[in-house]
Parts: sequence; C-alpha cells; structure tokens
Amino acid sequence: MLPIVITGVVALAAGAVISYYLWDSVLAKKRKKIIEEAKGEGEVIKKDKILQAKEKFLHLKTEHEKFINEKNAKISTAENRLNQKEQSFSQKMEDLNRKRKENDAVRKNLDTQLERVELRTQELEKMHNEQVKQLETVSGLSADEAKQQLINSLKDEAKTEAMSYINEIIDEAKMTANKEAKKLVLETVQRTATETAIENAVSVFHIESDEIKGRIIGREGRNIRALEAATGVEIIVDDTPESIILSAFDPIRREIARLALHQLIIDGRIHPARIEEVVSKTKKQLEEEIVETGKRTAIDLGVHGLHPELIRMVGRLKYRSSYGQNLLQHSREVANLSAIMASELGLNPKLAKRAGLLHDIGKVPDDEPELPHAVLGMKLAEKFKEKPEVVNAIGAHHDEEEMNSLIAPVIQVCDAISGARPGARREVVESYIKRLKELESLALSYPGVTKTYAIQAGRELRVIVGSEKVSDQEATDISNEIAQRIQDEMTYPGQVKITVIRETRSVNYAK
Repeated sequence: MLPIVITGVVALAAGAVISYYLWDSVLAKKRKKIIEEAKGEGEVIKKDKILQAKEKFLHLKTEHEKFINEKNAKISTAENRLNQKEQSFSQKMEDLNRKRKENDAVRKNLDTQLERVELRTQELEKMHNEQVKQLETVSGLSADEAKQQLINSLKDEAKTEAMSYINEIIDEAKMTANKEAKKLVLETVQRTATETAIENAVSVFHIESDEIKGRIIGREGRNIRALEAATGVEIIVDDTPESIILSAFDPIRREIARLALHQLIIDGRIHPARIEEVVSKTKKQLEEEIVETGKRTAIDLGVHGLHPELIRMVGRLKYRSSYGQNLLQHSREVANLSAIMASELGLNPKLAKRAGLLHDIGKVPDDEPELPHAVLGMKLAEKFKEKPEVVNAIGAHHDEEEMNSLIAPVIQVCDAISGARPGARREVVESYIKRLKELESLALSYPGVTKTYAIQAGRELRVIVGSEKVSDQEATDISNEIAQRIQDEMTYPGQVKITVIRETRSVNYAK
C-alpha cells in the first residue's frame, strides 16, 4: 500500500514540476510579447513627440523671423526719418548761414546810415543852439523863462476850460438826474413780478366731520386746555361746519398748533400727555422746515455760501411780518429789485442780491436785544463773515450807519420800493402785534413765570407759572400786579382778562 502512495506522490510531484515549467514558458512568451508591444508604442510616442517638437520649432522659427522682419522694418523707417531730419537740418543750416550773411550786410549798411544820422543830428543841434541864442538876444528872455511862461499860460487856459466844462456837466446832471432816477426805478419795478402778502391773525383748520370736535375738546375741556397751554394758541370750536379756528398773532405758534392738530387727528390718540409729546415733536419738525425754506430761498435766488445760521434766519422770515407784509416775500422782492438796479448801474448784481436778501435778518434773531433791527442785522452778518459791502448795506438801509459802498443806497431804495407799493403794508396789523408782544413781555418779566400767551385779540392774557416756584397766594398777587401794570403802562381797547395758571403735577414710574 505504501509503495503505491509513494508512487502517486512522486507522480503528482513530477506533474507539478512539468506544469511549472510549462507555465513559466507561457509567461516568458507573454512577457516578451508585452515588452515588444511596449517598445513599439514607445517608438510611436517617440516619433510623435519628435514631430511635435519639429512643428513647435518651425512655429517659433516663423514667429522669430516675423519679429525680426518687423524690427528691421521699424529700423528702416527710423533711419529714413532720421535721414529726412538730417537733410532738413542741413537745409535750415544753409538758410541760416545765408540769412546771417544778409544780416551782416544789412548791419553794415545800417551802421553807415547811423553815422550819417549822428553827423546830421550834431549839425542840427548846433544850428538849434545858434537860433536859441539869437531868440534870447531878441526877446530878452532865456529859454527856461520862456518855457515857464508858456506852461503857466497853458495851465490858466486849461483850468478855465475845465471849470466851464465841469459846470456844464453839473448843470446837465441836475437837470436830468431826477428824470433818470425815476426812469431807473420804474424800469426796475416793472421788471419784477410782485405779490401782495397780507398777514392774518387766524388760521382755519379743516376737519372731516364734526365728531372730531368733541374728541379735540375732551372730557370737561381737558384736551383743548392742554393744547392751548402747550401751543399758546386760542382754539375756537364753534358751530362752523367741519372747521376749527386757530387764533394767535404769532404765525409760528399757529403753524405748530395746525401741524400738531393734524398729527393728533391722524394718530387718533388725543389726551393731554400725547398732546404735549406731539407739540414738542412738531416744534422740532418746524425748525427743520425753517432751515429747508432758507436753503430753498437761497437756491432760488442764486445766493451761495451763506452760513448755516444765516440760512436758518432767512427761513424764519417766512413766519414774520412787518406792517402785515410777509418778511420772506419782502426780502425776496428786495433781492430781485436790488440785482436789477445794480445791473443797470454797472454794479455787482450778485452782491446786491445777497445784501437784499439779508437786509432784514435783524428782525428774526433768537434773542431780541434793544437794538435797531438794521444794526442788529449788520452785527449778525459781520459775525458770520459776510463781505464788508453786504454788512454796510444791511446796517445803513435805515440810515443807522453811514453808507460807505455803492450797494448800500441801492438796498435802501429797493427796500423803500418794496414797502411803499400799494397794498404791501398795513399799519393797523403791526401796531396790534406790537401791543400783544408787549403784553406777553410784561407778564414774562415776573419771577416764576414760565410761559405767557396773549389770546382773544389781546382781551385775555394767560400766564403759566411753575408750581414749585410760585404758591397759590403768590399766583393771585402776580395776577393783580400784572393787571395794575397794564392799566398804568399800556393803551388798549376794552378790558384785558389776566388768567394765572398754576398746575401741580405728580409723576412717578413703575419699574
């Protein structure tokens, strides 16, 4: 059994060896075939790369030859240009040499002529001296004396003729000056379109329905009292359909009350705290609108470079009036008139327009010192670095200052034209507003008084005092004293009711 197994094993081993050699022979053939294929592919790739390199080389060679040819062409062009310049330069040098030779010949000729002229001049001078000596001998005067006599004679004759000419001009100017001045003023007025602006003491506020009137009045009138106290405007709610009347002599107060009412009605919340908040915001909005009005006015008139504070004052002119004439409209009118008149007189129209616009800024200062408005306006313009001609024109337009520029009388005349035209001003309104302002100023002079409002056309004066500074008894005393002073110091129709309001507030916060 064992020999059979061994024989089988040997046979398997021999078979395995034979298989191994056979497999090795097959692998050798495959390796050889793969190597040959790789060599063939390598040859193909090699030939490919060689061909690509040759093509690249030929391409580069072509580009290089093209570049060389372009360079050669540029060099040839530059050489040709240089040769042309060289030829031109040579030609110019030849021309210059020829002209130099010609100039030398001309110079020699001139030198010869100059020598002849000098000789002739010497001869003439000698003859002149001989003649002067003969004249001096005949006249008995020296040349200097004769010359002085002639000069004196000519001076006297010139003075006589000049005085006669000056007198003729003065007489002619006197005869035509008044006529020419009237003609100039008429032409200026005719070329300016004017508007009649009449200032009122009331404004009408329109509402959608009469139901809103009850909400504005509030429970027991608390809303309307709060609105009047915050704005200083008398609010008249009567049977007039769909309208409420706002009465106050100050246009700014009326505008604040109108805008605040409009905002409250849109918002729908109307109560004292909300009223004070809205009035406060409205005052800030109106300040912004004043500045915008000043900027728009300056742009419309072509006046540039104004100081921001002067722009704000120009905007405030919209809410001020003089004898019923709106000051902003008046200032715009004076600016246009001044520019036209300055152009006719040959002066600077831009400078005249600037002075005309600013001439009444002394009427709208933040504080009101006891100075004429022209002098105050002059100081403000000087403070904000305006030109001396503008400053002088503002200060001199009512003769408070001496005029030292030609623009000053132009501004004065145009101010008079604007104010004197028919329908421009009303004395009654001005005196009425002045009386109401005096009423408020009188009450405001007492200690502890925070606000004063003249309402009902000056028939009532409301005085609001601070509760922490004034007691109830002192409020009564203030009312009596103000009434007595009004009787003694002021002139007024009918009677004036003085109402002193002392309101106590208690404020706390829940945190």
